[in-house]
Amino acid sequence: MADAEFFSDADFEQYRSLIYAESGITFTPTNRAILESRLKERLRGNGMASVKTYFSEISKNKDELKGFLDSVTTNLTRFFRNQPQFDAFEKHVVPELIKIKKGGPGTIKIWSAGCSTGEEPYSIAMLMNEVLPPPWKFEILASDISLKCLMSAKEGFYNESRIVGIPDNYLAKYFDKVDGGYKIRAEILSKIKFDYHNLKNEAGQKGFDVIFCRNVIIYFDEAAQLDVIKRFWNAMADKSFLFIGHSESLFGMDTKFEFVKTEWATLYRKYI
Repeated sequence: MADAEFFSDADFEQYRSLIYAESGITFTPTNRAILESRLKERLRGNGMASVKTYFSEISKNKDELKGFLDSVTTNLTRFFRNQPQFDAFEKHVVPELIKIKKGGPGTIKIWSAGCSTGEEPYSIAMLMNEVLPPPWKFEILASDISLKCLMSAKEGFYNESRIVGIPDNYLAKYFDKVDGGYKIRAEILSKIKFDYHNLKNEAGQKGFDVIFCRNVIIYFDEAAQLDVIKRFWNAMADKSFLFIGHSESLFGMDTKFEFVKTEWATLYRKYI
C-alpha cells in the first residue's frame, strides 16, 4: 500500500506528469510503488524528507532531474537478448544492406537506442565483426537516458553472472578475463560511441541503416510511442531496418514503416 503521508495522490500526479513531459515514460497507479521506492532512495541520497521539497529541487536543477530520471528507468538487459532477432539481423538484414549499398563497400550505421549497460551494442558489434565481409565497415551509436548505465557500458566490464548468452568463441575472442569477471576488448569498444540521449528529442544524426530500440517504447503511452517512431523514421536512411521488442508492435500506429516477417523474427523496414 502506498504511504499517503509520504506520497499523496496529488504528489503522484505531479511527479508522473513531470516524468512524462521530460522522458515520455508513463507511470500508472499499477507501478506507483516503483516510483515511490525510487523517490525514497533519491530523498535519502539528498538528505531531504519531503517529496514537495525534492520536486522543487528537480524543477530547477537539471543535473538532479537527470539523476532522478535515471533512477526511475528500468534497465533489464542481457547479451544476445532474443536470439531470433539477432538471427534475422545476421541472415536477412545484413545481406539486404550489402545489396542496397551496391555502389561498393561502405559503412553500415547502427543505432542501439536505450542501450542500458551495453550488452546490446556489444552483442551487435561482435556479430558484425564476425559476419560483415571486408572491406565493409560498421559503426554503432549506443544511447540511453541513464548516465549511470552509460558509464557502466563504457567501462565494458561484466561479472560472471552477466556473461550468460555470449557464445564461448565470442567470449574467448572479444573479452579479457579479469578479476571478478570479463572486460570487452578495445577492438570492439572502439566501434561504439556511447552518448546520453532522451528519445523525446531528435537523434542529431541521420542516415542510420539499422535501429535497435527494443523493450523501450513499451513504457510510453501511444502518443509518445508515435513521436519516437516518427523521429526514428527521420533519422534513418532511405532503405533501412528497425527492430523493436518482440512484445512490442507498430500495429494500428500511423507510421510509414513496412512490416517484415522473416524465417527467424519480425521487424520493420523503411523503403523510399
